[in-house]
Amino acid sequence: MTIDSSVLIYIHLVFLLLLLHYLFFLQRILGGLNKLKKSGNDVIPNEMISIIIPFRNEEENILINLKSIESQRYPIEKYEVIYVDDFSEDRSFEILSNNITKDNIRILSVPKDYSTNAHKKRAIRYGIENAKGDIIVTTDADCIYEDEWLHYLMLSFDPVTGFVSGPVEFISDGNLFSEFQKLEFAGLVLTGAGLIGSNHPTICNAANIAYRKNVFIDVGGFKDNMNLSSGDDELLMQKVSKDTDFRVKFCIDKKAIVKTSANKTIENFIQQRKRWASKGLFYADKSLVLKLMLIYTFYFGLILQLILGLTTHISFLFPFIMSLLLKFAFEFMILHKGKDKLFSDLNLKYFFPTELIQIPYIIYAGLVGTFGNYFWKSRKIKR
Repeated sequence: MTIDSSVLIYIHLVFLLLLLHYLFFLQRILGGLNKLKKSGNDVIPNEMISIIIPFRNEEENILINLKSIESQRYPIEKYEVIYVDDFSEDRSFEILSNNITKDNIRILSVPKDYSTNAHKKRAIRYGIENAKGDIIVTTDADCIYEDEWLHYLMLSFDPVTGFVSGPVEFISDGNLFSEFQKLEFAGLVLTGAGLIGSNHPTICNAANIAYRKNVFIDVGGFKDNMNLSSGDDELLMQKVSKDTDFRVKFCIDKKAIVKTSANKTIENFIQQRKRWASKGLFYADKSLVLKLMLIYTFYFGLILQLILGLTTHISFLFPFIMSLLLKFAFEFMILHKGKDKLFSDLNLKYFFPTELIQIPYIIYAGLVGTFGNYFWKSRKIKR
């Protein structure tokens, strides 16, 4: 098969523009990371804090999480912990009930007919409706925390801050698959951090976020996306940034890191990423949706350039190689910066294999997450 020279130039131009757009995106992240600094504040907020932990079928993790929560070195009269059971089918509720030792911890169960399609978001919203705190912190029941986690997360708050995104890190068991996940997940967290640092809040992780309750109410909470099983984090953050005068911050402090285990199986990993990808088309900012679509097209274009170079015209191979090298260089700089600022035990020797695996998985997860169904906590979620 031959391609007309004018068509060839046009195709190369499209690939070039996609590359430049992606490099600009990476440069924005890197610039934002450079702007992030630890909070200069040394006084915790006077407001009451409510930590909300939704759970479903977490009997293997719930005791470790509880012990970690109970170890917090924060004035006990200034915070409460609300575990919210989202119809667990195992012994999570029983195990938790029998092992709580602190008076500021309680358990709620989501009512049967309460926002039945919202899943995790309904548990969080039910917790917020029953919370005493002026600042809401959400995390997950499979997470563990340093004993000063809450203290350092709260230091990011000041009177003009409405939302704080905190760092989350995967725990690796040392095998290649979990090391890949740890590195790849660190890249996602650093992407969110850098975009917040550059004043373009886009993504965050609900395992470690905090926001003012009155701000949550003012932007309508989750009411415009209760039909989605995901989005209790970044969709809310984007609304706070867009619809209020409050600031969105990222807590760039190692002592505020929340840790959770990497996925044990490839199937669980794919289902998790499909769930995360499922909300992208529902961002209120349609220019942001377009930018994300262009980034996805860049990834798809990498594979297409390789195929065209091997089957149609060798001229596609050089831009393919250059695109890969530039992508690798910028993303390595982001991870290296993240290692210096946040994730000190990040193992960069797995960088190159992780980069190569990332390309096909992003193409697959983005496609099926947007248009297909997925499983989460033994539930089949339909698009």
